[in-house]
Formats: sequence, structure tokens, C-alpha cells
Amino acid sequence: MSVPSAMLDALARRLNQSRRVTVLTGAGVSAASGIPTFRGAGGLWRNFRSEDLATAAAFERDPALVWEWYAWRREAIASARPNAAHDVLATWSRRWRGCAVITQNVDDLHIRVGTLGLVRLHGSLWELSCWRGCGAPPWRNEDIPLPKLPPLCPSCGGLARPAVVWFGEALPTAAIDAAVAACECDVFLSVGTSSVVYPAAAFLNRARSRGAFTVEINPDTTPATTVVDLALSGPADEILPRVERLLEPISGT
Repeated sequence: MSVPSAMLDALARRLNQSRRVTVLTGAGVSAASGIPTFRGAGGLWRNFRSEDLATAAAFERDPALVWEWYAWRREAIASARPNAAHDVLATWSRRWRGCAVITQNVDDLHIRVGTLGLVRLHGSLWELSCWRGCGAPPWRNEDIPLPKLPPLCPSCGGLARPAVVWFGEALPTAAIDAAVAACECDVFLSVGTSSVVYPAAAFLNRARSRGAFTVEINPDTTPATTVVDLALSGPADEILPRVERLLEPISGT
């Protein structure tokens, strides 16, 4: 069912009056790009769930298996292209000086379209780090396929791991600090996220408690649906372009 125009108009009016806009994105933003679901129903890979593989314990037990899964994910994502939702959010990141895009996604599609002020909560599939923690900073590697599995740290020669946040690991302090600061905003949008994974799921309530107008864009009902000021049911790549067309032209351009 299409989102009523009146609801889109209401959001556009809020955005036109705002100086600080924050957007939290999840897997739903990348869905239209054809990226497979790696979690939940249908997310099995060779009879393994992501919760079985995306852990330090799994890597310590069988690094080759874990890397085989990540290599498959990288190959699946490499052919994906940013969709209309990514395009709109990149435009918004330049439209408002006080705009922040916080993402739970590790596909870097936001980066491909030049999104400014991006906060990556869970890291990137295209970056690696030293498993031993030798002190080498994470490095970028976009090779498809990787020349060696498992890959090695170029500094110490030990095993490298994907530079993503695994289950049971803390999110990067800098990313958390940036996300918390971004909750001080006029409008907070939760787009394509299930609103069940913490601490990301808490950001919307934090923004709401500080007076932000809160919005959810998601085809499915989530725990956030009944608490936001405005819930728009539908895919991000359809709704965000409709909202963008209703915004006032940027002054001076």
C-alpha cells in the first residue's frame, strides 16, 4: 500500500524547517541493491547462521571457514550498486550541515555515493585488521577474490580478520560518541532497520527524549513503529525519493 501523500508532506515540512537531521540506516536500505540477507530467515550459508560465524570464538576455531563466508559475502556485495535511497541520503548529507548518517551496514554503499558525515557502527567488509592486534592500523582491501585465504597481516605476518564488529564485541568508541552526539537533532529517521539491535536501537529513543521529531521508514512493523511520531510503511528506495522531491530548493543554488 502506497504511503499517503499527506504523510510525506508532513515529513517534508519538518525537514524544510530543520537544521540538524540524523538518519540511522539498516539492511533495508541496501535491500533494493540486491544484497542478500545474511541474518534471520533465509540467511543460512552452508547450514551456518551468521551468529555461528561472526564471532571471535568461531574465528579462533576455524579461521578458514569464517573467511570463506566473508569472501562469499564480499563477492555478493561487489556486484551491488547503490540504489535511490543511498542517493537521497548522500544528497541530504550535503544539504544540511548538521546532517549525520549512522549506518549498521558494512557494505559501504553509502561511501560509494559520497555520503558525508557517515558513522559506521559495525565497520566495513572491505577493511581488514590484525587478528593478533600487533598495532597495525586497519587497511582497505577490495580484491575479489582475495589472493589468499585466510589473508595475512602485512605488518606481522599473522592472520588478518575482517574489520567488522562481531557478536560479543563492543562497538568502536569513536562511532558510539559520534552517534550519541548526532542524537541532538531536529529530525531523527530510522530507515530500514529492525530496531532490535542495541545499542543502535536506543539512538531513536535518545533523540526523541531530547525533543527530536522521530520517523520510521520500513516495510515491516518494528518495536519503533508505535513510538515514533511518524511511521511510513514501505521500502526506503521508494519513499525517500518521494520526500526529496517535496523539499524546498537549497538556498543560494
